[in-house]
Amino acid sequence: MRRTLMIRGGRVLRYGAAAPELLDIRIGDDGRIADVGPSLPTGDAEVLSLDGQLVLPGLVDMHQHLDKSRTRALLDNPSGTLMGASAAYRALAPSITKEQMIARARGTVEACSAHGTVAIRSHTNIDPQTGVRGVEAMVELRAQCAAFMRIQIVGHVTSGATSMLPESDAWLREAIDLGIDAIGGVPAFSSEPLAFLKLLFDSAERSGLPLDMHIDEHLDPAKAMFSEIARMTRAYGMAGRVVAGHSSALSAMTPDKAQRTIDELREAGVGIVTLPAANLFLQGRDADRLPPRGLTRVRELLAAGIPVAAASDNIQDPFVPSGSGDLLEIARWTLLAGHFGLSDLRQVFEMVSTVPAQMIGLGADWGIRQGARADLLIARADTIDDLVAGGALERTVMVEGRVVCSTTTQNHLSTP
Repeated sequence: MRRTLMIRGGRVLRYGAAAPELLDIRIGDDGRIADVGPSLPTGDAEVLSLDGQLVLPGLVDMHQHLDKSRTRALLDNPSGTLMGASAAYRALAPSITKEQMIARARGTVEACSAHGTVAIRSHTNIDPQTGVRGVEAMVELRAQCAAFMRIQIVGHVTSGATSMLPESDAWLREAIDLGIDAIGGVPAFSSEPLAFLKLLFDSAERSGLPLDMHIDEHLDPAKAMFSEIARMTRAYGMAGRVVAGHSSALSAMTPDKAQRTIDELREAGVGIVTLPAANLFLQGRDADRLPPRGLTRVRELLAAGIPVAAASDNIQDPFVPSGSGDLLEIARWTLLAGHFGLSDLRQVFEMVSTVPAQMIGLGADWGIRQGARADLLIARADTIDDLVAGGALERTVMVEGRVVCSTTTQNHLSTP
């Protein structure tokens, strides 16, 4: 039977606090935080002694594609575009087995865990090439990795499936039965985008699942669907349960049109996820000068009070050939590509921690507070700003109060 664990000597970012404080954390034998406070009595607990390291909630990566992860060496994307990446993966997909998909995805999950991520939401293809095979694989992966990673699965209707509405409806029903956690898809790929969007909302309403979609991952404001997303979110009563990933076309609008669109999204209760790696790699390649960054209007969205998360998206595949699984790296890319300022490091940290934790529904089960799971990132850095700016050579990751990864031998565990 597990013993109670006391973490001492760390600078703890308690949930809702503006800055870390010198606090103790008592973790019960159920892997949950029993108490947080100064100078807690040790009792018969084991003691993990830190020497001033930061103790933070584990990071949350709310938009990945684990089913495609690490396929870069198996294909090519000569154009470097979204369409080129999609075509390359379509050609490869029929030959990928569930076992291969799980093995590659697990490598990525383990890398993410080592860098401090404790939860991943994976958008998993539903398409004519694979049906729901990817969902079946991710359900198995979710069970395999449950001891060190919370994985949510989005049924991501993409490719030719977006124009096969009856078939997509059947695939989504099957995916829901398999145990997906959210409904998703790419309306921009469909020959009937509004009908396809309605199918996604209907599926969400019928199943009670949230929506997390790829919206306007392009730079043509004339094809933007934001207003329709906002309208349907209001019509279906889904405020706070709809996420628009990418939203790149917002950056191509004139400032006044963009502001009106942002106001619509805010009033409807739509959240946004920016994916800097994919948007920097795929977008703007047809520009003959001053190629656009491809990101959405992150700062304007935040200024309007819309929740905005940042996430990895694809890792080492035809959509993004690079990627370490380090969300602090994604936070840095967001800071740079989004034209944030020197004082905004804490804000981009929130975009890979608190904001996505709320978006994917972890609620009171996340964060350093009584009753939450003890999913923690312990890192040697002077401040959170310094951690985001340069990372940490020494870090320890805990899930449910157990160490799952560590690069340091300096922490001292003792028993009374």
